[in-house]
Amino acid sequence: MEYSRSLSRLQRLTSKAEYCRQDIYRKALKDLDGDASEAARLVEELVRERYVDDARYASAYAREKASLQGWGPVKIRFQLRAKGVSDADITAALAEIDADSADVRLQRLLSAKAKSLSGDPQIRLKLIRFGLSRGYDYSQVEAALAFLADND
Repeated sequence: MEYSRSLSRLQRLTSKAEYCRQDIYRKALKDLDGDASEAARLVEELVRERYVDDARYASAYAREKASLQGWGPVKIRFQLRAKGVSDADITAALAEIDADSADVRLQRLLSAKAKSLSGDPQIRLKLIRFGLSRGYDYSQVEAALAFLADND
């Protein structure tokens, strides 16, 4: 595909949803049959025109993963780093997540998981492992488990 057609296609795509530089670079590389310099130029043009913004992408990604899928900050940070988003953008995006609602979400997740594990002798260990796998810090998981134990 030629440069101008690829640019138009990616402009349409990025006007409908947020993408990071790395995702758009991969799409541009595919469109332009592996021409890395043209793909990089296309990405820079999209960034210059504000179709692509890693900070905006990180904020949207963090909000979505935290609220819809119940991910914790550790998992979100890891996934955004894997996408090449800068640490400053990641930190700013994670700061936008409401810590209280994240704690409540973790408590609900652990409570639901505890019900499915009732009678298991290793329930505490499994709940800790589950909370960590969802991307929460050990201290957050411990606090949520303590809250659940106090309310039982």
